Amino acid sequence: MVQLVDDYQGNAQAFTQAGITVPQFDQAEARAAAAQAPVWVHFGGGNLFRCFHAAIAQQLLNQGTLNAGVIVAETYDEGVVDQAYTPFNDRFLQVVMDEKGNYDKTLIASVAEAIYYNKANPAGWARLKAVFEQKSLQLVTMSITEKGYSLRNVDGALTPAAEADIAGDPDAATTNMGAIARLLLARYQAGKYPIAMVSTDNFSQNGQRFEDGILTIARGWAQNGTVSQDFVDYLSDPKQVSFPWSMIDRITPNPAESVATILKQSGFEDTTIIHTEKHTNIAPFGNTEVTHYLVIEDSFPNGRPKLEDAGVIMTDRATVNDADQMKVTACLNPLHTSLAIFGSLLGDSSIAAEMENPDLVALIKQLGYNEDLPVVKDPKIIDPKQFIDQLIEKRLPNKNIPDTPQRIASDTSQKIPIRYGVTLTHYLDEGKDLTQLKAIPLILAGWCRYLMAVKDDGTAFTPSPDPLLGDVQPFVANVKLGQPVDAHSVLAPILANQQIFGVDLAKTGLIPTIEADFAKMVQGPGAVAATIHEIVGGN
Repeated sequence: MVQLVDDYQGNAQAFTQAGITVPQFDQAEARAAAAQAPVWVHFGGGNLFRCFHAAIAQQLLNQGTLNAGVIVAETYDEGVVDQAYTPFNDRFLQVVMDEKGNYDKTLIASVAEAIYYNKANPAGWARLKAVFEQKSLQLVTMSITEKGYSLRNVDGALTPAAEADIAGDPDAATTNMGAIARLLLARYQAGKYPIAMVSTDNFSQNGQRFEDGILTIARGWAQNGTVSQDFVDYLSDPKQVSFPWSMIDRITPNPAESVATILKQSGFEDTTIIHTEKHTNIAPFGNTEVTHYLVIEDSFPNGRPKLEDAGVIMTDRATVNDADQMKVTACLNPLHTSLAIFGSLLGDSSIAAEMENPDLVALIKQLGYNEDLPVVKDPKIIDPKQFIDQLIEKRLPNKNIPDTPQRIASDTSQKIPIRYGVTLTHYLDEGKDLTQLKAIPLILAGWCRYLMAVKDDGTAFTPSPDPLLGDVQPFVANVKLGQPVDAHSVLAPILANQQIFGVDLAKTGLIPTIEADFAKMVQGPGAVAATIHEIVGGN
């Protein structure tokens, strides 16, 4: 049996016997190089970083084009550092699982240092500030989830925490944006050194959101006299501080017990899944899929590692945005959300299981190929049709990726305007015939049916978290399976909400179709499955 802390250079044979690929560099040397001249800091020490960004760094270290390991800064959960990094010498096992059941295992040792960066941890608070004062630092990458950038509440006003950060001393910042702006202030004061601040979080125009957050804090400090206007100017100049946009795509669910069992059987010791007090699920290993994309705007004022040598696509901002829009509005996310809605209604517990239902496969094929592709802009760097082919044939059916419709169904009301509204807007703008659409109205009707919180077999279920559930569920509260329904009256207040759908549905002419599909799906138990079969007809 081998452990993460074992000597992978002196005892490489033991790792080989366990089927584990080991690094081609000395971790101690990569650590020493990062301590002397840091190059790369990453915020967010969770599963996506461990399975994707850290693997990119490892490839570059193996090639010798990068000599310093990545410094990881975790801002939310000290348990991640204390329980998943420190005890294992900052190492972890990347497990790449394909649709045929193969496991590709790699020992990742590209992390030089893991820091809990929070004001509550004075040592980490001071240590990362010292890192940012070093001229050698070239880039920061981020995977802290979209909510980690938040400074405003639902009505657009600054949150109390953001107001406190702006009014207070930078060294007392508590929001992520305030705490990172503090580091950029230290870098400015040390010599106005350039740097690239790269959001790789999975939402559109992420670099713009990151830049807006940092500048909101900095401008507030300037207005209060805490910093000079020159600091704001420094942050606003992309030749000094850039905020590149990116598109990232790699399904990386929580570590699975099934994977842990297989690893132990193969001769790997460290398989205990960690559940921290702050409810982070992490492990000495991370399980992920084969397919992955990372597209980054090539704007790095202090230079950068040769990221393209590790498969990263470096391009311009417009192309990044096109690639992101392709994924989010047409070729992946809309298909995923349709499976989330109907999987929850049909009682499925995994995405892979849904892909064994020919009607659901027919649904996402109709959506992707026949309804989304005709209006999506080709980013040229990734072929949209091949992207969907890969998704349907390899990614979604992968039983080794333990993903659930219930996880993906979270916050659906916030996703609908991007995942379906954008496509409907394209049809309107291009004067295309919307009456040909079958999947999109069925999915929107399915979401209205989902709001009833009753499965297709008539049993109740708990909808996934969504900020608008309390607002929209009352409209369908009196609808009962098997009883007559006036779908027009019931759904009118929901379908009229342009904020939810991102488009005026009345202009699309699809409201009667949505109402008719909804009425069919409440006729009784089994009506959801019957309606899907009737409309898209899988074989």
